[in-house]
Amino acid sequence: MSYLPFALLSLFSEYIFVNQPFNLYLMIKLQLIGYLGKDAIQREVNDKTVLRFHVAHTERFRNQQGTQQEKTTWVDCALWERENLGPYLLQGTQVYVEGFPTVDVFTNRANETVGQLQLKVMNIQLLSPGRRDDDRQRQAAAAGDDDEALDQPSDELPF
Repeated sequence: MSYLPFALLSLFSEYIFVNQPFNLYLMIKLQLIGYLGKDAIQREVNDKTVLRFHVAHTERFRNQQGTQQEKTTWVDCALWERENLGPYLLQGTQVYVEGFPTVDVFTNRANETVGQLQLKVMNIQLLSPGRRDDDRQRQAAAAGDDDEALDQPSDELPF
């Protein structure tokens, strides 16, 4: 196998990076697996549809004393022009999202400066369903549709 001489490789890499649009090699991408904190909200902004939802990622670790610790990071996500996913983005749904992160800095009610991690989602995958059918059965039973709720098998074990 032959290798390109360093000078030729240097010219080649300079050609690739210098002659390309500016944003191709200055990209920050965030990948996240977590659970939705509540159902996605659909809004219209400048005649475009955006789904807004919050994803929580919890990291579990042991501190120096050996006690179990948890640290949860919340990410505010925006998914543009994919309104057909709205009914599936329910509270408790586990998702994989990737996109371009930004930080919104603001002053809260306690007059403290805080930052909120935001993500413009480019790719999303649903890893597990949100609310289970049991929740829908309970809602149907509460609404007075008991026959439909009884016809569905239960996932709970009898012991």
